[in-house]
Amino acid sequence: MTAPVQPVESPSSRSDTPLLSLRGVWRLFGEPGQAITVLQDINLDIRPGEMVAIMGPSGSGKSTLMNLLGCLDQPSRGSYRVRGRDTRALNANARAALRREHFGFVFQRYQLLADLDAQANVEMPALYAGATSRQRRARAQALLQRLGLGDRLHHKPAQLSGGQQQRVSIARALMNGGQVILADEPTGALDSLSGAQVMALLKELHAAGHTVIVVTHDRQVAAHAQRIIEIADGRIERDSASQPSGAAAPVSPEETSGLTRADGPPTTHPRVPGRFRASGWSRWQASVSMALGALSTHRLRTALTLLGIVIGIVSVGLVNALGEGSRQRILSDMNSLGTHTIELFPGVGAGDRRAESTRTLVVADAQAVRTLPGVDSVTPQVQHSLTLQRGALEKNATAVGASADYFRVRGLQLALGREFDEQAVRHMSADVVIDAATRKIFFRAHENPIGQTLLAGQVPLRVVGVTARNDLWSSGGLTLWLPYSSVMARMTGTTHLQQMTVRVRSDHAARNVERDIVDLLTQRHGSRDFYLHNSDTLRATVEKTTRVLQGLILSIAVIALLVGGIGVMNIMLVSVTERTSEIGLRMAVGARSSDILRQFLIEAVLVCVLGGVVGLALAWLLGMVIQPLLPMIQLVFSPVALAIAMVCASLIGVVFGYWPARNAARLNPVEALART
Repeated sequence: MTAPVQPVESPSSRSDTPLLSLRGVWRLFGEPGQAITVLQDINLDIRPGEMVAIMGPSGSGKSTLMNLLGCLDQPSRGSYRVRGRDTRALNANARAALRREHFGFVFQRYQLLADLDAQANVEMPALYAGATSRQRRARAQALLQRLGLGDRLHHKPAQLSGGQQQRVSIARALMNGGQVILADEPTGALDSLSGAQVMALLKELHAAGHTVIVVTHDRQVAAHAQRIIEIADGRIERDSASQPSGAAAPVSPEETSGLTRADGPPTTHPRVPGRFRASGWSRWQASVSMALGALSTHRLRTALTLLGIVIGIVSVGLVNALGEGSRQRILSDMNSLGTHTIELFPGVGAGDRRAESTRTLVVADAQAVRTLPGVDSVTPQVQHSLTLQRGALEKNATAVGASADYFRVRGLQLALGREFDEQAVRHMSADVVIDAATRKIFFRAHENPIGQTLLAGQVPLRVVGVTARNDLWSSGGLTLWLPYSSVMARMTGTTHLQQMTVRVRSDHAARNVERDIVDLLTQRHGSRDFYLHNSDTLRATVEKTTRVLQGLILSIAVIALLVGGIGVMNIMLVSVTERTSEIGLRMAVGARSSDILRQFLIEAVLVCVLGGVVGLALAWLLGMVIQPLLPMIQLVFSPVALAIAMVCASLIGVVFGYWPARNAARLNPVEALART
């Protein structure tokens, strides 16, 4: 028997290997037992270069079939292979790669992002392919020029006609190559002329080697295809070729009326070179750029989100500055009062009965201690109780013999006159500094006590200075300060000291200086016959108390920051809901779940970082205003604290932005696209 003559193979049927192959495919929606069958037992092969029309009435399942072909959806049962790869074995990122590298979608309602111009809409698929901005811009401009939109590059969708918007959608489908063009009712929203132009364009793409699949209910649109597949009630009813030869129908001049064309078809490169899809860094840059664009577009929403973060950061910044300023002021006051000191006493401890007979603490010890590192100043001390007399007035008083450094060691300030100096110590002079209480008792209100004489027992004393009020070192009685040499020679007749006070330098730890003093004096005395009192315990207690109070107030401010974070999360959740269709579109053009997650997470972090910067700047400005108005308040802005505040703001963006971003990344592309 003679074999039948085989028809001449057309370009669309030269490959025996299907490009797209469905076997026994079912698609059900709903819970098991109540599921609705939309597609059932679909067997279909589409070869490279074909132009196929899928026809059927509304509800027949043709759009669901297109979603399966474009890897926007997955079969409930059966297998779907793309170039021999079973899509059931692919994860979400691999399916996104198929959409990004093989498929281009043309939607009935264009699905252009209203906030982006034509060029930016076309560039979108290349963002997720890792193209650089230069590559994206050059290819998008070339495509739009070829499609007659060279003068509409920077027009937004609202500024374009329906036909122009659909051409932008086609250019976007071709951005990464568009080996397979999936057009869902591409002329459904267009007038007859624009529809004819779009169909002519799709036929040109088919002629250039693209596989074109058109979903339509219009037989006139389907007539342009080589092959028509009719579907009803989820089943393929008929699969026939509208032209037996399989060749594409010619494009008439009427169909291309008004369509600007260059010398060749819109693209002669079904696939984009591999170098076009490479850089992860480019995707990060693109995500940041898109996030900034989204924040800029929705200014009111961004401002409301910023407000919560700004309030929180201002609260944290001001409270921290107030706490740090108060702490430094308290410590400064304590230092001025001589609290950073170490006191030495003879004996083995407080209450030692042999302390009076221990006479090893001498002036030479003070001179030796003064040479130790970390020692600011040292004063030997002796005390003597006496009767102070001026005229007929007599009062009991305490004479404190000290060195010229005493006033620095104790932080005593003078209200009048001067301190006695080292020369007065060497010459055992009778110069005396009296306290405010002594002045009040022995001198009239407007009388100048400087140069006046007081009698201490039988010793006449010349007043050279009056101390300011200092309750910290007040004994409750009258106090006089004289050179220790004068007290020892003129009043007590002793050569040993009753006490020695050491002031520690502010940049040294008192415990280290204390250890050095103990080692030195133990070596000098041959044994430890003295004990110490370190006033740093008081300082440490004050520091601890101020830090606790600072932490308490700061925790209240942190609550304000957390409230701002919750506001960020709420606004981001609203943003995800409002932009569901946008998310579906980005997934359709090849965005990975990680790309969506990254974009929304970057938006949240940018909002919080921007809020942090604004908040810190506002806190600093408020500090500049508050300081002159309330001089009793000291604000100190610590660079470390400011850096920590910025880190906290960023962390709040990550923590409170992750859940909305994750929700966005987990959206089903088909369901997201359905929300308009």
